[in-house]
Amino acid sequence: MIIFSVDYGKARTGLAVCDKNEIIATPVGVITEYNMEKLSDKVADSAVEHHAELIVVGLPLNMNGSEGDSAENVRIFSKMLENKTGIEVKLWDERCTTVTAHRYLNMTDTRGKKRKAVVDSVAAVIILEDYLNFRRNNK
Repeated sequence: MIIFSVDYGKARTGLAVCDKNEIIATPVGVITEYNMEKLSDKVADSAVEHHAELIVVGLPLNMNGSEGDSAENVRIFSKMLENKTGIEVKLWDERCTTVTAHRYLNMTDTRGKKRKAVVDSVAAVIILEDYLNFRRNNK
């Protein structure tokens, strides 16, 4: 199944997709858009372009598992995305994905503008890899 993942952000939103065999998660890019309606259109177009059969959107939970304003925005965005694409959208706990993405980028010595341009897509890959691992271990 081709699964598409989204790391939603108020300014930059990272995207990733996996292959049909659910083995490799690949970054698709970052969309810079502040308007949620326009962003959902762009993400929906990308998901359809990549033939997504499922969309996983990172849900930003607090460290204690509670939800804040960011989680509410993600829930609204996810509904918009599901309505526009007709593709099932699953929310996935994304705690610490951005921190992990920064660690990966530190290991590759990616700095400055290049780092800012890719960190959100790397976070989307981490969300997708985590979801794929869950699917493999819970069949």
